Amino acid sequence: MYAWHTTNSIMVKPNITFNDMKKSRIIGVGHYVPDRIITNEYLSTIMDTNNDWIVERTGIHERRWFTPGKDTVTSMSATASRIAIERAGLSPMDIDFIVFATITPDYFLPGNGVLLQRELGMKTIGALDIRNACSGFIYALSVADQFIKTGMYKNILVVGAEIQSSALDKSDEGRSSAVIFADGAGAAVVSVVEPDQPGILSTHLHAEGQYAEELYCMAPSSSTEVRISKEMIDRGDFLLKMNGNAVFKHAVVRFSEVIQEALEANGKEKSEIDLLVPHQANLRISNYIQQKLGLPDEKVFNNIMYLGNTTAGTIPIALSEAWEQGRLKEGDLVCLAAFGSGFAWASALLNW
Repeated sequence: MYAWHTTNSIMVKPNITFNDMKKSRIIGVGHYVPDRIITNEYLSTIMDTNNDWIVERTGIHERRWFTPGKDTVTSMSATASRIAIERAGLSPMDIDFIVFATITPDYFLPGNGVLLQRELGMKTIGALDIRNACSGFIYALSVADQFIKTGMYKNILVVGAEIQSSALDKSDEGRSSAVIFADGAGAAVVSVVEPDQPGILSTHLHAEGQYAEELYCMAPSSSTEVRISKEMIDRGDFLLKMNGNAVFKHAVVRFSEVIQEALEANGKEKSEIDLLVPHQANLRISNYIQQKLGLPDEKVFNNIMYLGNTTAGTIPIALSEAWEQGRLKEGDLVCLAAFGSGFAWASALLNW
């Protein structure tokens, strides 16, 4: 802790030098995806689409959708969190704080962080919700990194979880987004480590709100006379709306920029990346970024082909799968990058 002193009745905090700063590291990851597999063939029975059309535009062959009455954002995130905490060699009681990234919480309020806290049997630790959609997990990771670096917390649970399938327009009109989005949860335990150990090197966050309506869900809204009405339902205001062309056009630019920003901030070259874990928005986007960076297949992790786009859940789920597959080794230079609704985009560079 830092000692504050008073100067002319103004509280002044001493300057914090680089040597005072702590370092954070991901020490455990876990994930959960629902049992229900939704194939392209199934989607072709409920809307005007087919396997070839979907694969050509998204790279997706199948995705997971939740089972009502069984899966919730809370239950999925609790399963992922228990796995991450166990792999970190900790217990839920060792967690000091929760940062929960989701745009599909179980309740309009309160946030899902407190519901997870209750589910895991934690008592009065703080829980913060992040609503940055596709880039939500990296935003949440950045928040956790800052809390640990300043010495406020030692072990933080960072979660990305979504149920998107219940907000999809599963008609011919909404097929461009309905074939992409999916459900699932991922979690990471971020803990304080010594400065000479591997860990998070830097995070980089950006947004450009002028494009908010290119990918958004209007209702329920607190800025209308009632938050939800029959008229809103009839208009489909509660369904996800996406301008796919605009998202793709901006994503390929912002992905490249924010990855390069992370590399330059740490004096690294793209050839030094051991594993790139991009947000699983669209396989075409990931392949474009891979080609631009000149990375071989073994240095890029994709799972959108069989899990779809789980929004804030994609990166932690991918990290958990990559760890299980032995593709993450101690000290590896790992780059995380995301782009999505907001528009908001972010990157993180770390040594595993």
